[in-house]
Formats: sequence, structure tokens, C-alpha cells
Amino acid sequence: MITKEAPAAAPAPAPVAPAASRPGKKRPAWDEVPRWQIYLPLGIYLVFTLIPFYWILLFALRPTGSTSLVPWPMTTEHFEKVWTDRGFGTYFTNSVYVGLATLVMTTLVALAGGYALARFDFKIKRGFMLALLCSQFVPGALLLVPLFEIFAELQMINSLGSVIIAETVFQLPLSIILISNFIKNVPYSLEEAAWVDGCGRFRAFRIVVLPLLRPGLIAVGSFAFVHSWNHFLFALMFLNNQSKQTIPVGLNSLMSADSVDLGALAAGGIVAAVPVVIVFAFIQKWLITGFSAGAVKG
Repeated sequence: MITKEAPAAAPAPAPVAPAASRPGKKRPAWDEVPRWQIYLPLGIYLVFTLIPFYWILLFALRPTGSTSLVPWPMTTEHFEKVWTDRGFGTYFTNSVYVGLATLVMTTLVALAGGYALARFDFKIKRGFMLALLCSQFVPGALLLVPLFEIFAELQMINSLGSVIIAETVFQLPLSIILISNFIKNVPYSLEEAAWVDGCGRFRAFRIVVLPLLRPGLIAVGSFAFVHSWNHFLFALMFLNNQSKQTIPVGLNSLMSADSVDLGALAAGGIVAAVPVVIVFAFIQKWLITGFSAGAVKG
């Protein structure tokens, strides 16, 4: 009987030697970087950031004529001077009124315009978006003459309403773009499901979409408030009566051609800055979320 020989087994492949590492210095990982290389630049940046704030506090809290680098003994005479004698109590009230009114008007109009751009298609949609983007390149100074003529015809010069309208118009393009992009990130199927359940478009928007827009609305509203709070040009041009002025114009009145009261100016700067710092301290989480979500299309 003839038998076939079994085929010889194939030889096992020889183990591949590891490739030789490239010559050169190995790049350290992030967690291997010495901590001092991280903290030193951050510390230098922090010092350069905090020195101006400390200098303002120093002039605001130390007595008049003192040259000490430490605000001791502390005094509140500069705050009392700007709040009562220089009328900063009135300026503060006017700025709060202008800021809150601008916040409400900007948010409502931007919400309506942003929803229309996000959910409807119309012929001039692309052109309208292009016009909104191009309007961001127009400086506010170019709007002074036409706005002044309009408010003069409407007899709104020396009225806080003129500043509120001007600030709202100036803030609307960017606010509409942000709100529109934020609404695009909300699934359209949520509104359709609400329509199936019997809700109208407005009710579906109010119940389903509006709660999801909270970060975007906070971002747009806070941006409008802070800009109107710090804006100097419109209040200077449209308000002539001192009782109608806002804080930026009040700060400008503390400086004259002959002398500058540094203590009063520093105290006024703190009065102007503290409300903005408090607002950002409470809404920073919503603000970052709103701007990051509204900056991209989902």
C-alpha cells in the first residue's frame, strides 16, 4: 500500500525585531512638563493683570494727599464724594435703566429674528444674513449723524429712550446671528412632536424650544447689558441734561483740562466696574455655554 507523506509544516515566521527608535530627544508628554513651566507664565500674567486693579483700589481707599503704597488707614471719602457731590447716584440709576431696557429689547427682537432665520426659508435670506455680517464692520461713530437727525425729528434728544434705541440697534445684528445659530442646534423634530400633540407654533416654541435657549439668551442679554453699560458715545451725543447722563459720561466729567481728581476717578471706576464683575461672576457658566453653542451650526 502506497501512502502519501504529510506535507511539511510551514516554518514559523521569525519574530520581527522592533524598529529602531528615531534618533533625537523624546518630546515630553503634557503631564511630564515641570509645574514651574506652567505656573511661572501664569503668575507673571496674573501680576500684570492685578496691578492696575490694585492701583485703582489704592487711590480710591487711601486719604487725599497720601503717598503710601498700602491703603491704610482706609477711607470712603472718595466714594461719598462721587456718589453725592458728583451725582454718581443718578448716573448709576440711569445706567441700570438703560442697560436693563437694552437687554430686554435686544433679547426679544433677536429672539424673533433669530427664529425666523433658523426655521424659515425666504428669497432674501442669504442677502439679509450678509447684511447683518457686514453691519459689524460699521463703527458706531458713523451712526451718530443719521440717528441724531431721526431722534431730533421725533423730539427724543435728551431722553434715555434715544440711547436705549441706539444701543438696541447697534447690538441687534450680532445678537440675531447668535440666537439663529443657537436655535439651529435645537432639533426641529421637537417642535413637530409638539404640533402633533395639538400645540400651535407659538405655544410649541414657548414650551419646547424656549427652555433650551436659556444659555443663548443669557449670553446675548448679558453682552447687550455690558455693552450698553460701558458705551460712552451715544450717551454723550444724545443726552445734554446732567440728570440724564450715564456712568461713562460721569467718569469723563471727573477729568478736566487743568487737573484730575485721581481719588474720585478711581472711586468712580470701581462703582462702574463692580456691577459688571458681579454679573459675570454669576452667569459665567451660562455665558461660555451660550457663546460656544451659538458660534457654530449644529
